Amino acid sequence: MALGRAGNGLPTAAHLAFQAAHAAARDEVGRALDVAGLTRALAEAGFPSIAVRSAAAERRIFLRRPDLGRRLAEGEAARLAAAAVPGAIAFVVADGLAAEAVAAEAVPLVSRMGPALVREGFKLAPVVIAEQGRVALGDEVGAALGAAAVAVLIGERPGLSAPRSMGVYLTWAPRTGRTDAERNCISNIRPGGLSSVGAAETLLWLMREMVRRRLTGVSLKDERPGSARLAAP
Repeated sequence: MALGRAGNGLPTAAHLAFQAAHAAARDEVGRALDVAGLTRALAEAGFPSIAVRSAAAERRIFLRRPDLGRRLAEGEAARLAAAAVPGAIAFVVADGLAAEAVAAEAVPLVSRMGPALVREGFKLAPVVIAEQGRVALGDEVGAALGAAAVAVLIGERPGLSAPRSMGVYLTWAPRTGRTDAERNCISNIRPGGLSSVGAAETLLWLMREMVRRRLTGVSLKDERPGSARLAAP
């Protein structure tokens, strides 16, 4: 991309635009997840939820120790097990690296997916809201809930052109130790990117095929000849 130049540097406008985009990305990484707001929004949409925390006690630790964000804090697995729905689909809403993207995009996506899944005979576990969570946290959450599969809705690493974007990671038979090669990812869910409608269409197709083939990951590709549209909730 041609930005022009001023002498041996960038023009002032391009330089300031880069600094502003970089600052927005840094700010987003540090934001806290609005657990209370998400809980209310999910309840209003008809979805019960459970809030949990990862083993990363606070944001600075979460950013420095990704491994702790992949594990539940002590006692949380037992709380989830008490609400288990064996064989259900579990949705995990985690802050990741863009909490505001999750706050904006997670509830619309769950609201579209929930009724469609129920119509097709799927059971739903309570939605799990996870603070200081990484993608792999969904494996432990899904196992504790006895879920057949888990979909982790998580804030993606901010970019300079898209500081607030959400991704979805789908894993069949979740358990600790699953690798990224065993997941399917839907990325760039945001205004100006993939809409919640488009993400729901893709996710529903993947879930159907996941159940039929009993797997997710590199062996499951989006091979749709066309997208069947979902009705708005």
